[in-house]
Amino acid sequence: MGRFMMNTAKRLKKLNLPFWPKKTSCSEKKQKTSNHRVFVATIIFSCFIGTYLDLLFVGKQMYAFPARPFPDVFTINIAFTLLILPIFTALFLRIAKTLPAFSRILFIVLIGLCISVSEQFAENFGWFTHSEAWRHSYSFFGYMIFMLLIWKFYRWFQ
Repeated sequence: MGRFMMNTAKRLKKLNLPFWPKKTSCSEKKQKTSNHRVFVATIIFSCFIGTYLDLLFVGKQMYAFPARPFPDVFTINIAFTLLILPIFTALFLRIAKTLPAFSRILFIVLIGLCISVSEQFAENFGWFTHSEAWRHSYSFFGYMIFMLLIWKFYRWFQ
């Protein structure tokens, strides 16, 4: 009898039948919906913060956006705050939530570094100008603080 069961088990392993999908409970569905809401709320929060910071710094003439959509209406680049920043925030959250704490900190430092370098390229293309008082280290540290704030908001809201 023992030999029959061993052969049967081996034969069943060879069938490679797919597993039945696990049914999600009502609480799991609520949690997924809640996580989605937290994700969207964090993206909206980042857009508000980004927009208000741009309005503040453009108003103080620290930097400007010479090439922007609807220049007669908006002093800031709304394409950045309504398109690029939400996509960037979504990517950041997707990656950051998979990383351990130390790697997440390094990731945020890397983002700050990439942003400060990319601003210099944007200046060369005429998309962005800074005042003489501006230092790219402001962007480096500013984006690190911004991303840390976004991450803390996301974790707090969960």
